[in-house]
Amino acid sequence: MKKLLTISVLSLALFSQFALAAQTVKATVNGMVCAFCAQGIEKKMRALSQTQDVYVNLKQRIVAVELKDGQNLSFDTVKDLIKDAGYDVTGIEMSEHPVAHIKADMEAKGAK
Repeated sequence: MKKLLTISVLSLALFSQFALAAQTVKATVNGMVCAFCAQGIEKKMRALSQTQDVYVNLKQRIVAVELKDGQNLSFDTVKDLIKDAGYDVTGIEMSEHPVAHIKADMEAKGAK
């Protein structure tokens, strides 16, 4: 009985960890050269109802859009908004890291 309880508790802990993982769309973008570029993209991404947080890094050419819990956002939507703003998306992926983590990672890379 103790083993079953232990397994149940561990399973619940693992499930909770994965369930709480942030969903962030992370795009690599060419053509952003100034703070005005970054502000324009950030404003468009924040206007989406699915958006929790946004981070734009000009030097690393990254746009990260963290989604609200239970929300989805297609890669095509992100690509289209960025392209409509006048920039090229050269890569796009889903990350389980929140924007704060991506921002810290990018800033650490930029400091090197």
